[in-house]
Amino acid sequence: MALTAAPGASNPALAVQAALLARPVTEERRMADCLRVLAMDAVEAAKSGHPGMPMGMADAATALFTRALKFDAADPTWPDRDRFILSAGHGSMLLYGLLYLTGHAGMGIEEIKRFRQLHSPAAGHPERGEHPAIEMTTGPLGQGIATAVGMALAERMLAARFGRSLVDHRTWVIASDGDLQEGVSHEAAALAGHYRLDRLCVLWDDNGISIDGDTALSFTEDVLKRFQAYGWAVRRVDGHDPVALAGALSWAQRNRKPTLIACRTVIGFAAPSKAGTAASHGAPLGPEEVAGARAALGWEHPPFVIPPDLKARWEAAGRRGGGARRSWLKRLARHPLRAEFERAMAGRLPDNWAEALHAHRAALAQSRPRIATRVASQQALAALMPAVPELVGGSADLTGSNNTDVKGFPAIRPGDYAGRYIHWGVREHGMAAAMNGMALHGGIIPYGGTFLVFSDYMRPALRLAALMKNRAIHVMTHDSIGLGEDGPTHQPVETLASLRAMPNLWVLRPADAMETAECWEIALRRADGPCVLALSRQPLPALRDSAGENRCQRGGYVLAEASAPRRVTLIATGSEVQVAMAARQTLEEEGIPTAVVSLPCFELFALQAEEYRTAVLGQGLRVGIEAAVGMGWEGLLGPEGVFIGMRGFGASAPGEVLFEHFGITPAAVVAAVRKRLR
Repeated sequence: MALTAAPGASNPALAVQAALLARPVTEERRMADCLRVLAMDAVEAAKSGHPGMPMGMADAATALFTRALKFDAADPTWPDRDRFILSAGHGSMLLYGLLYLTGHAGMGIEEIKRFRQLHSPAAGHPERGEHPAIEMTTGPLGQGIATAVGMALAERMLAARFGRSLVDHRTWVIASDGDLQEGVSHEAAALAGHYRLDRLCVLWDDNGISIDGDTALSFTEDVLKRFQAYGWAVRRVDGHDPVALAGALSWAQRNRKPTLIACRTVIGFAAPSKAGTAASHGAPLGPEEVAGARAALGWEHPPFVIPPDLKARWEAAGRRGGGARRSWLKRLARHPLRAEFERAMAGRLPDNWAEALHAHRAALAQSRPRIATRVASQQALAALMPAVPELVGGSADLTGSNNTDVKGFPAIRPGDYAGRYIHWGVREHGMAAAMNGMALHGGIIPYGGTFLVFSDYMRPALRLAALMKNRAIHVMTHDSIGLGEDGPTHQPVETLASLRAMPNLWVLRPADAMETAECWEIALRRADGPCVLALSRQPLPALRDSAGENRCQRGGYVLAEASAPRRVTLIATGSEVQVAMAARQTLEEEGIPTAVVSLPCFELFALQAEEYRTAVLGQGLRVGIEAAVGMGWEGLLGPEGVFIGMRGFGASAPGEVLFEHFGITPAAVVAAVRKRLR
């Protein structure tokens, strides 16, 4: 039956709904109704939430979890499980209902009753870490589908490395109209089509409703033709027909392309007056509407009560993948790469992985090269890539500028996933989201490159990485006015401050090749959040000649101590540390005992003991030096401190001219110190 109604009706969806409800009630419909009533009841109890999407997509989700999705509720972290992403995270009760019904421990009816309450695993939007079967945090629309592309890519790359006997699974997504409107979905879907990620399937909740009303207000493109143009296989189905849904899922599993299934649904299905309207989207239906929906479904049970026979059917679905999991465990037990597979999936770095990096640091201490830190990063990667086989790189069409490639490690291609480098194209947001998916999947540590100023394009994915404690490394070059002639559009004067404001994101800005190698070691060791390496375009002098301890690991350290009890401490990051060192020499010659502190990572420095931080910063005048705005430096410099940096946007000129023009020079530092010490 086509999901259309006669034009002119005040709510055409109600006529469609009436026809759907008149169909014979199947066991699949009764199972789907469990999801509908749980969503209604939980949202009513919480007095907030989004009942409409779970009620509309209940049939599609039932078909997916009972017929296609490979999972075992007894082990939600089984490495070869299918990944399920609820990109439309506002409909979180759909996911929580599925986990409860299929018998996942830790998501019982009491947790469902505490939907949206403090410390409940059933949060307003799905949050990774609240339950092991929640694959990722969703809610910001577009992030789920884009992250899923990274998961699907990780599956293909790990299958190429370990073989299909260990890695052979799919990634499934439920996405909304809003997900497909967000720009990142375009970037990600184009990538999936280009790389022929045939293990990816998106079920689009094509309900025609947005918060403002009919999606036709702003969303009229032919979505299926759009995805076909990306290289996807597409099909539209009645999203309330179990037979049609089962057929579409089977078809998706046979495709050699990523698949989009447009599930035509009625949002808020069964609600007597709010179905098919925005009123069912983001608020409780209300007691009368809930009672009417229960009557329409023939549901006679109290709130939060699931009949035993239906719960048993759902729990059987939760056990359906148990045999596949046990067979996989047997294959794993006798696989020659078992130890390496388990190590990579657990996120443990290889034994002795850092030896090559330490040898590289020793060589730097001897050669003391004057090179850009982006070049130093590439040299560090040349030491790391052979030692850490799960390290996978890439760039958003700036490989030669970011210096993110390493000789001997080819890029992946459509259908050939054995490489360790990814050409993301000019898709910074899609790259960052897909990197999140690769890291969440496990078995891969992704790094990706772009210019630091373009982190603004990536920010939603960076924020989710920090929120999810995701292990992703972002190589961001051209980090200041030092990039020169490309001008203020490319000079990230405010970017460091904005990134440092984000909780759980470490911003690492090394001052020379030695610090760059140390920052790479820090970034690789970190397993509980993302890192940004802010690197220079211009060459920087070597500032250290010792390869002992990793001095950057404490966030900041005294690079050069004063010749006598300190009167001044110059604190700098990245390319401005050389400015501080030159200013120190002049001040010392003038009889002003001056120390220099290199502060490559504010976040790590803040984690150190107060005694250490006080000893490093000193008691005298503190001067901060950074070719960026001063926001965030106040706590380091104190009320009497001085900041030498940017107070507005940059300009187009050679880098050395710009440093002089904006007063970020040794002479300017010396003058500021003299003035303050008078």
